[in-house]
Amino acid sequence: MTDLSTLRFFRTPAHSCSYLEDRQASTLFVDPQATLSPELYSELSLLGFRRSGDYLYRPHCDQCSACIPARVRVSDFQPKRRHRRIRKVNDDLVVNREPARFTRELYSLYADYINQRHGDGDMYPPSEEQFTNFLTCDWADTQFHCFRQAGKLRAVAVTDQLEDGLSAVYTFFDPHLPERSLGVMALLWQIEQCRRLQLPYLYLGYWIHQCQKMSYKSQYQPLEILRSGAWKDLPDKD
Repeated sequence: MTDLSTLRFFRTPAHSCSYLEDRQASTLFVDPQATLSPELYSELSLLGFRRSGDYLYRPHCDQCSACIPARVRVSDFQPKRRHRRIRKVNDDLVVNREPARFTRELYSLYADYINQRHGDGDMYPPSEEQFTNFLTCDWADTQFHCFRQAGKLRAVAVTDQLEDGLSAVYTFFDPHLPERSLGVMALLWQIEQCRRLQLPYLYLGYWIHQCQKMSYKSQYQPLEILRSGAWKDLPDKD
């Protein structure tokens, strides 16, 4: 176990929040010069940290605590009727694990997804450099799980292996196939992958009740959230 007291952390200046209007955000991140590893990553995930590229970070805002770390408790997850329907619709998808690296095929799907779904966000416009710096990492155990239909790439779940689970880093998919609900399908598959690997948790990043783009995570119950230093169940209101 790492002595976390020896780590240095840095905080970004306040900037406009990407999720909630009229709020200022700040981010705490681990010293980039520190020796990072999957083991340290696992320890910090228990404290609500996430990975972006080679960096480990978590929100650290002065007057807001809306971003709440969340994870699915895999052993107790029961798919809802909607989830079962989405699985059936996507029965023809084949999933393969591929190296976490830039390829033209992967980037083409990524760029199409960002252009169509996030044209108003801070990830627009997409670039090859952004793809590599955001999704790949020199020290993490990162996996690209590629979903194909008759050989055609339809979705990619970028997943990090942790000691007690998988971390769902990012998912991008064909934005022209809304009837498939590919984002939901990728998340359901990652929950099942945790089961196959006998890992107890799928880490989903931050649940934000006030933000529709992030509040969807409460659909995957039981969802545990990190509050006051402890992981607790989020009540299921469905």
